[in-house]
Amino acid sequence: MTTSDRQRPIATYRVQLTPDFDFAATIGILDHLVALGISHIYLSPIGTAMPGSTHGYDWVPPPQVSATLGGLEGLRALRIAASEHGLGIIIDIVPNHTGVAEVMRNPWFADLLRRGSGSRYASYFDVDFSSENGCDGKIAIPVVASDGDLSPLTVDSHGVLRYYDHEFPTAPGTLGGSAQDVHARQHYRLVPWDSGLIGYRRFFTVNELAGLRQEDHEVYRATHTWINELFDAELIDGLRVDHPDGLWQPMAYLDELRSDIGPDSLLYIEKILAADEQLEPTLPVEGTTGYDQMRIIDAVFTAPSGVVELDEIHLRVTGVPGDSHWLHTQERERKLQTLHDKFGSEHRRLVRAITHSDPDADSDAVAEATAELIAALPVYRADYPSLRPLLITTATEIAARRADLAAAIDTVISATTHDGAASSRLAQTGGAVTAKSIEDSLFYRTARLVSSLEVGSDPADPTMSLQNFHNHNAIRAAQWPLAMTATSTHDTKRGEDVRARIALLAQVPERWSLLVDELWSNWPPPDDLTGYFLLQNIIGVWPIGDPPGSATVSDELRQRLYDYARKATREAELHTSWTDVNEEFEGQIEAWIDEITKGAAAELISRFVSRIASAWEQEALARKAIALLCPGVPDIYQGTEWWDDSLVDPDNRRPVDYDRSLDHPKARVVRAALAVRAARPAAFDRDSGYLPLYADGPGADHAIAFGRVVDEVPEVIVVTARFTHSLIDDAALTFLDLPSGTWRDVLSDKVYRGVADLGELRAANPVAILVRAGDGDTSVATGAASATGADVAAVGSAAGSRSRGGG
Repeated sequence: MTTSDRQRPIATYRVQLTPDFDFAATIGILDHLVALGISHIYLSPIGTAMPGSTHGYDWVPPPQVSATLGGLEGLRALRIAASEHGLGIIIDIVPNHTGVAEVMRNPWFADLLRRGSGSRYASYFDVDFSSENGCDGKIAIPVVASDGDLSPLTVDSHGVLRYYDHEFPTAPGTLGGSAQDVHARQHYRLVPWDSGLIGYRRFFTVNELAGLRQEDHEVYRATHTWINELFDAELIDGLRVDHPDGLWQPMAYLDELRSDIGPDSLLYIEKILAADEQLEPTLPVEGTTGYDQMRIIDAVFTAPSGVVELDEIHLRVTGVPGDSHWLHTQERERKLQTLHDKFGSEHRRLVRAITHSDPDADSDAVAEATAELIAALPVYRADYPSLRPLLITTATEIAARRADLAAAIDTVISATTHDGAASSRLAQTGGAVTAKSIEDSLFYRTARLVSSLEVGSDPADPTMSLQNFHNHNAIRAAQWPLAMTATSTHDTKRGEDVRARIALLAQVPERWSLLVDELWSNWPPPDDLTGYFLLQNIIGVWPIGDPPGSATVSDELRQRLYDYARKATREAELHTSWTDVNEEFEGQIEAWIDEITKGAAAELISRFVSRIASAWEQEALARKAIALLCPGVPDIYQGTEWWDDSLVDPDNRRPVDYDRSLDHPKARVVRAALAVRAARPAAFDRDSGYLPLYADGPGADHAIAFGRVVDEVPEVIVVTARFTHSLIDDAALTFLDLPSGTWRDVLSDKVYRGVADLGELRAANPVAILVRAGDGDTSVATGAASATGADVAAVGSAAGSRSRGGG
């Protein structure tokens, strides 16, 4: 496989494998993917996972292709079928952790508990065997009720220690006496779930996922040999690495991984970047999985003037601010609280690592200094070379603000100067605290505009100017041309079309305010903030009826809203939580959902949604077209080639109906855009350029236009619009000076030269995808459907020329 083979991924298509949708089922949708113009299937984890797993991130050793999904032979059959269709395969791998929900199903972890530090797998897990771990050097397992009562413990005939449904191994020679006696002899100790004790590093706060020590060469080989074998057998073309920021040294890990898979295999990382953070330039990867690009696409479609009014509505309705100042303050407070409540064990290990080389250091002061540093850092982890200055600057600011911590801050900076336990533990703990406190907590506690409460987004500043949008894309084209562009993923809080509709609220704040006031006057929620948060999500998934305003909510959708509300309110931890369920409050929320999704309230919501439906459809298609044709490789999440009303997982893992027609507005845009990428690969290659285009006229700020450039000559132009709810009167008076030449719109088949007005360009479709026409190339097929069909044929031809996509 050569670099030239590998460098032309057109688009990936994310498939969430489950026991009900396995390799064989994936073979069944290959024709559909080819019709869309996809080049690479992008599979969720394919390893053996915990029984009943619906996602695969809880894989268990020994690492191997899951028999539940079809095993190695099933993967081989998929590879053969994919190759025949000209498609490549990328798989999702999970180096950071392994599943331990059922201990006896994980032989490595079971042996660790059976033999303790004497286990051959003791070095595989990041275990705290220290005498200072709160369990006298034993491994703390937090599964016991709060009262610490161990009377339910039993030992079965196989010598397995049982605590209700939990099973644990016993060490040789430790049986005899009561179950409590047996427990006392083990290398582990079962402790209350809320004790703040845990003996191993986890994935965030998920006790059922135990962190692995990939920095240990033996662990790396044990977990990656099977992946190398898949490459050697030419069964896969690339990898998506899950959560590398959780690793001890992600840069060293990725260097070794790249060395293993070679320079010509695709390598993507799930890396969440802060709004002003650049991906570490020395990483040997194609780029991120695209949350950074999703953020800028969402932001450019969010109306700044409306966000200001939404500030006022949020304060009036909920009684608390939701503006940038409040968000920044809350972010710091949530981080400090989360570190204290949920990461006590990790924090203590961090402090020990820092003070290990300085026995005179004040441990309490170091603990407070590291807490302040974690709370203040705006990035997941700051130990990448390009981010070290940020760490120093942030520490300096804390020391200036807190003179009492200046010495401790100096100790932290000194200890983290070089790679080692102090630096890695600070980075690992900080990243986990940030994710848990922001994405899984704060983002459920505020509701100024919930479309901006997304993984990788910046709700404090949810908008973006056209100039900054273009600047970002120009940098991406130059630095990370093959990075993924995500619009929906298995981790997004809301699917792309749901976010697009909610974002419309910033264009109609007065009308939105009237709707909220009427609903609150007649059907007040049990809690204003919770209700305001949920109402925006309800708007996002509300069905659009025919005629407009006639839609009704099905029982199936209402149940999905119940399930979503339960998850959202428990994550918020304001009135209920996963560990302290308030059934009365949750019942009140469900009753309120019933009230506003039926009768007169539902009619009000239906009329509101119908008023923004046209603008929503235009902008949903515009967002999709930009994602497909901007710098980077578009990733299409399963089912999002049609309208998608998914909320957070597991809602977004519902089965996809692939029997739907591709004669759909969104699918037509996907097919046309990917056909252009296939027919004109040089315009999207590593060496392609990006050309911002600006309109003139009263609607200039509405127009989004750019060109994809080959050797300084534009070959493809995308023209669309934002803030479309108020664009109607200005479109025809807004003009775009097209680059020289003849341009054909592949969706409408219209031909343009020179100057074109925005109304004309968008008359047939919300998006114009213009390709440079050759001399005399002014008449092709008639009508959008025919033009799209011609372009899709080009995709088929391009796909057939690849022996196996990307390789």
